[in-house]
Amino acid sequence: MGGVFENWERLVRAALRRDQTRGVGRGLGRGSAIAGAVPVSLSATSNIDAILQLANEVEVENPTVSRILCEQAYGMAQKLDPDSEGRGVVQFKTGLLSVIKQKGQKMDRDSAIQHLWSFYQSYKRRHNVEDIQKDQQRLAESGTFSSTFGKMKNVYATIKVLIDVLEALVGEDYSDRMGRIIMEEAGKFKRTDAKFGELTPYNIVPLDAPSLSNAIGFFPEVKAAIAAIGYAAEFCNLPGDFEVPQSRETDMFDLLQYVFGFQKDNVRNQRENVVMILANTQSRFGLPTGTEPKIDGKVITEVFTKVLDNYSKWCRYLGFKVAWNSPEAIHRDRKLAMVCLYFLIWGEAGNVRFLPECLCYIFHNMAKELDTILNQSEAQHAKSCLKNDDDVSFLDQIICPIYETLKAEAHSGKIAHSDWRNYDDFNEYFWSPSCVKLGWPPQKNSGFLLKPGKKRRTGKTGFVEHRTFLHLYRSFHRLWIFLVVFFQALAMIAFNGGKINLDTFKEVLNVVPTYAIMKFLESFLDVMLMFGAYKSTRGFALSRLIIRFFWFGAGSVMITYLYMNVLDERRKMNSDSRYFRIFILIVGIYIGIRASFGLLVKFPACHAVSDVSEKWRFFQFFKWIYQERYYVGRGLYERTTDYARYVVFWLVVLGSKFTFAYFLQIRPLVEPTRMILSLRNLQYSWHDLVSRGNKNALTLACLWAPVVAIYLMDIHIFYTLISALVGGIKGARARLGEIRTIEMLHKRFESFPEAFTKNLVCPDMIRSALNKNAGQDDEGSKKIHAATFAPFWNDIIKSLREEDLISNREMDLLSMPSNSGGLKLVQWPLFLLCSKVFLALDLAFDCKDSQSELWNRISKDEYMAYAVKECYYSVERILLSLLDGEGRLWVEKLFRELNSSISEDSLVVTINLKKLQALLSRTLALTGLLVREETPELARGVPKAVYDVYDVITHELLTSNLREQFDSWNILARARNEGRLFSRINWPKDPESKEVVKRLHLLLTVKESAANIPKNLEARRRLEFFSNSLFMHMPPPKPVSEMVPFSVFTPYYSETVLYSSKDLRDENEDGISIIFYLQKIFPDEWENFLERIGYDASRADSLQKNLGDSLELRFWVSYRGQTLARTVRGMMYYRRALILQSFLERRTFRGSGDGLSMPSYINVEGYEKSFECRAQADLKFTYVVSCQIYGQQKQEKAREAADISLLMQRNEALRIAFIHSEEKDSPEGKIKEFYSKLVKADSDGKDLEVYSIKLPGDPKLGEGKPENQNHAIVFTRGDAIQTIDMNQDNYLEEAMKMRNLLEEFRQDHGLRPPTILGVREHVFTGSVSSLAWFMSNQETSFVTLGQRVLADPLKVRMHYGHPDVFDRIFHITRGGVSKASRVINISEDIYAGFNSTLRQGNVTHHEYIQVGKGRDVGLNQIAMFEGKVAGGNGEQVLSRDVYRLGQLFDFFRMLSFFFTTVGFYFCTMMTVLTVYAFLYGRVYLAFSGLDSAISRRARILGNTALDAALNAQFLVQIGVFTAVPMIMGFILELGLIKAIFSFITMQLQLCSVFFTFSLGTRTHYFGRTILHGGAKYRATGRGFVVQHIKFAENYRLYSRSHFVKAFEVAILLIVYIAYGYTARGATSFILITISSWFLVISWLFAPYIFNPSGFEWQKAVEDFDDWATWLMYKGGVGVMSTKSWESWWDEEQLHIKTLRGRILETILSLRFFFFQYGIVYKLNLTGKNTSLALYGYSWVALVCLVLIFKVFTFSPRKSANYQLGLRFIQGVTSVGLIAALVLVVALTDLSIPDLFASMLAFIATGWGLLSIAIAWRHVVKRLGMWEWVRETARLYDAGMGAAIFAPLAFLSWFPFVSTFQSRLLFNQAFSRGLEISIILAGNKANVQA
Repeated sequence: MGGVFENWERLVRAALRRDQTRGVGRGLGRGSAIAGAVPVSLSATSNIDAILQLANEVEVENPTVSRILCEQAYGMAQKLDPDSEGRGVVQFKTGLLSVIKQKGQKMDRDSAIQHLWSFYQSYKRRHNVEDIQKDQQRLAESGTFSSTFGKMKNVYATIKVLIDVLEALVGEDYSDRMGRIIMEEAGKFKRTDAKFGELTPYNIVPLDAPSLSNAIGFFPEVKAAIAAIGYAAEFCNLPGDFEVPQSRETDMFDLLQYVFGFQKDNVRNQRENVVMILANTQSRFGLPTGTEPKIDGKVITEVFTKVLDNYSKWCRYLGFKVAWNSPEAIHRDRKLAMVCLYFLIWGEAGNVRFLPECLCYIFHNMAKELDTILNQSEAQHAKSCLKNDDDVSFLDQIICPIYETLKAEAHSGKIAHSDWRNYDDFNEYFWSPSCVKLGWPPQKNSGFLLKPGKKRRTGKTGFVEHRTFLHLYRSFHRLWIFLVVFFQALAMIAFNGGKINLDTFKEVLNVVPTYAIMKFLESFLDVMLMFGAYKSTRGFALSRLIIRFFWFGAGSVMITYLYMNVLDERRKMNSDSRYFRIFILIVGIYIGIRASFGLLVKFPACHAVSDVSEKWRFFQFFKWIYQERYYVGRGLYERTTDYARYVVFWLVVLGSKFTFAYFLQIRPLVEPTRMILSLRNLQYSWHDLVSRGNKNALTLACLWAPVVAIYLMDIHIFYTLISALVGGIKGARARLGEIRTIEMLHKRFESFPEAFTKNLVCPDMIRSALNKNAGQDDEGSKKIHAATFAPFWNDIIKSLREEDLISNREMDLLSMPSNSGGLKLVQWPLFLLCSKVFLALDLAFDCKDSQSELWNRISKDEYMAYAVKECYYSVERILLSLLDGEGRLWVEKLFRELNSSISEDSLVVTINLKKLQALLSRTLALTGLLVREETPELARGVPKAVYDVYDVITHELLTSNLREQFDSWNILARARNEGRLFSRINWPKDPESKEVVKRLHLLLTVKESAANIPKNLEARRRLEFFSNSLFMHMPPPKPVSEMVPFSVFTPYYSETVLYSSKDLRDENEDGISIIFYLQKIFPDEWENFLERIGYDASRADSLQKNLGDSLELRFWVSYRGQTLARTVRGMMYYRRALILQSFLERRTFRGSGDGLSMPSYINVEGYEKSFECRAQADLKFTYVVSCQIYGQQKQEKAREAADISLLMQRNEALRIAFIHSEEKDSPEGKIKEFYSKLVKADSDGKDLEVYSIKLPGDPKLGEGKPENQNHAIVFTRGDAIQTIDMNQDNYLEEAMKMRNLLEEFRQDHGLRPPTILGVREHVFTGSVSSLAWFMSNQETSFVTLGQRVLADPLKVRMHYGHPDVFDRIFHITRGGVSKASRVINISEDIYAGFNSTLRQGNVTHHEYIQVGKGRDVGLNQIAMFEGKVAGGNGEQVLSRDVYRLGQLFDFFRMLSFFFTTVGFYFCTMMTVLTVYAFLYGRVYLAFSGLDSAISRRARILGNTALDAALNAQFLVQIGVFTAVPMIMGFILELGLIKAIFSFITMQLQLCSVFFTFSLGTRTHYFGRTILHGGAKYRATGRGFVVQHIKFAENYRLYSRSHFVKAFEVAILLIVYIAYGYTARGATSFILITISSWFLVISWLFAPYIFNPSGFEWQKAVEDFDDWATWLMYKGGVGVMSTKSWESWWDEEQLHIKTLRGRILETILSLRFFFFQYGIVYKLNLTGKNTSLALYGYSWVALVCLVLIFKVFTFSPRKSANYQLGLRFIQGVTSVGLIAALVLVVALTDLSIPDLFASMLAFIATGWGLLSIAIAWRHVVKRLGMWEWVRETARLYDAGMGAAIFAPLAFLSWFPFVSTFQSRLLFNQAFSRGLEISIILAGNKANVQA
């Protein structure tokens, strides 16, 4: 046994050494080794971790102290968990014991105390702790901030640990002198710590204890805010036993905590939240002054009004009296108390935050309780929150009961939506005054809180999400009625020859009965689809449904009856038209009433009248009938001018659509229709069951069906075209694309500084700078603008260098001088001036004219003129700064003479221009010395270099007269003769002089042109966009101190944080590693990276050997993927930008006033270290990443946890929120408790827990992402919140514009202020492959041009992308930034836009700022993403949000909303259904024989209407109309030539195949979701797609969505070609079916065309083996679908769950029997026999074939004893089958083509039977036929797979196909990389062999 322990100790010691080694170079600081392994169960309740950290640190210095500390840690662990039950506790204790044994012998207690006390005293003396404490006391008394104390935190932390250990060793029973001294010292330290609070953890503002090291607490607005929440004198007294920390004053949060039992950390969190809201709001009104600053009353009123706005509206809606008398009467302290109370409720509500009106109900009752308590003399516990043990807990008593009911309902969320209550149902319960029945506190036996299955349980409320396509009609019935009525009217006009007369008018009136019947259908659906909510819906709402049902029912009957009589009158020649007049009168009255209410409710200008009319009951009733009244959705109207704009837009769209419909769809079908109706005695070639005697109705249906299908969806085509045009015009007006090349940037750079200062610099700052320099000329103001612009521009260039987009040389050339020195002109970046000096010298050398003519030639290039001037002034400046005495006199006289010559236009006479080259070389020698640091050797060389310059100027450059003057000048001559002329040199040491020297040196050395600087395309794009945005309209920014504060919020689950070294090296099956791939894709960035870290290309392989460089490499790779590290870096640019802006605005912090100033010389070096500016940035910006399972990852020591911790260490402002769970004992047994925690990195780089708020339970009740956002949103701060996904990026230059964007909240954007600011996205993954490029272009066109039009003029932009910025207060008081109900809210983001719009918000879009975004780059990723979105849209169709918006928007806004949300997917589906309608119609005509019969008698089937329909369908199918906005965007932002080139390139790279394939993806998932459900989050993966996807994987993914449908269409096409008739033969068939064949090929082969190495022979062989293995592998419990066909097949059937779904699937499957019925009568065998018996015989033949199939597939396992007999039967059957076929062919009319036709028929019928069997699988299983069904399905999949694989295998034989594919589909660098990897793989194989 002893050997076991020795081995264990040896392992522990090795692990400790390894941990310590790992810690080196990783920035882990304290907490390495055993300290980092403390189990959570121990570290959460003790400081064991801190003790062990200190033990590690002092081990070398004092091993004895280290052992004492370790022993103490072990003793504490033993006390906390004596039985070692916690996770990892046994291992920890064992490891710690091993460490203790290594540290020597154990000491007795007294010796340990003495030794530790001595160490403590020496440590204090060494760090001057007592002196520092005195300084702290002095500064605290004077209220002065000092940054030096931040460095003392580690010292204080060490002292605290030593004090704690000493206290524990002394114990409570101390009597000796040493014990008393130690306890006195401990008390003294605790008092000091409480007073100054440097160790008290805090988030942003140190509120629990003052901190002298954080400047934020010294801001006057923060001081005023802290004072504002102080305990008011009018409040009741707190009990004496209520403890408040000594380090701060009692405030109103303490009162609320005592009264309602809010959690301590919730109180701390919301205290900081309220303080920051008050401080930031106050800064907008003006910074408070005085020694005791106070918050303005207006500030409190504004905060109070905004926070409680939704509550006030809720009270007004329900007729409740608010909890206070009036906002004017309530005192400011009470207002603040109400705000604090609301935030505390919200902060602890957990999942109940999704129920905003439930929170209103809770707040309403608690505010009343608080009001009562405040009026008492002493505070009491609120009765509503009182527990049995005289304790209070808001969480347990109020939130938990609601949560438990939510949880019970959510766990039944896997059943139909209509059978359980989602978040919206719970919330809408509080939209009725009857919510008071819930009582206060909520009665646990109320129907609302009863769980599923209980009687009297409150059910669905107000809306039921039944799964049916009928929701599309119900939600948008106005659209469908409009389209049907117009189609009917246009058809009537067309059938009357286009004449408009009374007869035509009477016929057109048949639209009225149609309208009435469709309205009745809508009211019927209202009644039917409310089934399931009758009991719990308000009687008022139900009565409206019933009234409307009977009203429209009776109305439709009456209108139809009247119209029938009108038609009778028309047939009677002598009628008096009485019914016609009655009909017109009734219709006129209805239209008048309807129009009146339409105007009142929908037309903006009439809303004032509408509000007044509500006083009259008559209007109230009819308005209520006309439109349901909800809490949300009221006032959905816009300003009249906005209304007019989108009405005109839609009038143009509808005018175009109906013109196209009439002339190209309806009118051409009139004559064919009449002819078909007139045809009689047509000969059918089959047994006709339905068509005889009904005037060829089915034939007409076949003719009209594709036309009607296109008619229903082509409005989207016209919308796309018109919106592209409007979007292009709006983009041009917004000045997008004005700077789109680097040449344009060069030309317009001179105007950048002024544009920058106008748009991005605080107006006060630039105004003060201009005022200081008033009276200066134009050049002077330009210089001020340039001086302001330079630090920002240089920081942008620096960030590009840090990102390795540019090299060091490019950074030098792009950087701009400070322009704040003494030079008299603007200094531009060198990339504008490169080689200009040399060109000017050439002009001067060849000059034979006057000075003015020479200068005119130079000035033609304005940057050449700048370069010449700068050289002249710089030389003067440098010489003057270098020299003194006689040398300085020489310089002054020289330049006086030169300036005089210039002013007299005689410079060419004064100097010899041909000698300028000699002067240049001498000056260059001088600057070459001066740019280096001063050394004795260089100091000796500079005088000589100056003398050379002097010699050239005096004796070569100047004319003889001037030369003689200088030579004969006595002062100069004497100094020259004595050798002291230039003996004393003042080396340039100040930053300004150094800058001048360096710049002159570069000006004189860089000879090549910089026209291609920067070379990197991404750097160019960013600089071009930023430069262009400077000229776009944006609100002027406020100073940082007054700007709108905001948070950035990123949800994260378990995606890649940072690529590991192993990830970089691992090669895929092609031999490609990530690092190899990136080196090929980004070769220039790789070179820049190596240059930055000091490596050359030859040493690059040794990078990973150095830990520091290896880490840099990991970051470099991660910044090029879609990782959390990239997102965090991008978002932290906001803070960097704010720090720089704050630094340059020079706000005064130290009590001497406040203002903005601009220094004479701007030096921003090290601005990031300014404590004041960092504090200012932290007050305005917060970044929270919600890493849901970070706690679990830490416990499991997952790599992601270490990487997240590393990100926190590198970004001090980064906060990580996560959910922590732990098990606790309770009377009911072990229960799991959940906490929402916030951590940040402490000064040692370890996680410091800031807040820990207990949740009511597991927060994941609904969709994961919104639940993740919801738990962490309480940690955000500010007035705005930007939601950022984990695949996004940001740029420093864009972060500088955030102040401008946030000011949009205060701009005029319509009737209501903005609540969501839409932001442009740049998709950065477009360079990976052609697919990524297609996706990037498609996405870019939507997030730019598309959303531009949606926002204005259409006013229906929702929340589509994650850079959007939310009004934080508006949204957190209205349900949050997303919705979370399971499945129905799968597309959680867009519901934020729906919710905002319904709650009278306003969504805008802004394109002067952009955020980077990654997109899926492989076809499988793209397909899963599109499937997720399409499924989400399918769920949206069922949702109440879409229903209400469809009902409550005015008609034209409803059109915009429909066609840009679910309507897009409906139109996509209609595009595919058009193909089906056309082909099934044509096949019907072919089978029935009517096509030949009709065509022979009237050649009419190849008509204009059908051609128009098919052409429109084909153009939609191949993505032409998707590409139109894309092309318009290209033209706008790239230029016409590049746009044409890009479009042609896309076509050559098969983008039409991609768009056709995507059409199938969207159609499948959208349709299946509405029919069966099954929408779910699909993890697409965001890695680098550089690997080949196996055939089987593609087959699994696309079999049901694409392949099956493609084979069906192929069979239809084959049948049509085989049996159809056309007078023009095969050519006509090809032309009319080409779009369908293109669809078939795209759907079958796109996954393999776009698959890397998809046509490589070796891959094809491996893929076939893998597919065959998968196909034949048996399934079973636990076998994954990727391993077995059977498991996959079972999973594919899971979506069919309900009886309704089975019936629908059965009905849809019946179409497959159509083939067999038609083909039977077309066989040569049957001749012209049309007897129904033939069809029966075909079924007999099919049954025989099935039995034969069963014989051959009979399982050997079941026939082990009959093997010989089975084989004999199979042999006989085979011979008999062949013989029978030969005899039948030989002796009957059955032909070989008949056999193939029969096979087609039986394949289709078999698939139909198979589909029906799968739908009714429980019945089939009972019949014992499930095995037959499974084997048949396997055969079908084998056949389909073989049919797809065969052409792939054939093409793989030819090597050039694979090469062509790589060149075509992947960018050039990747193609090269791929080919290299094949060679490498081959070499490896040879070596291994």
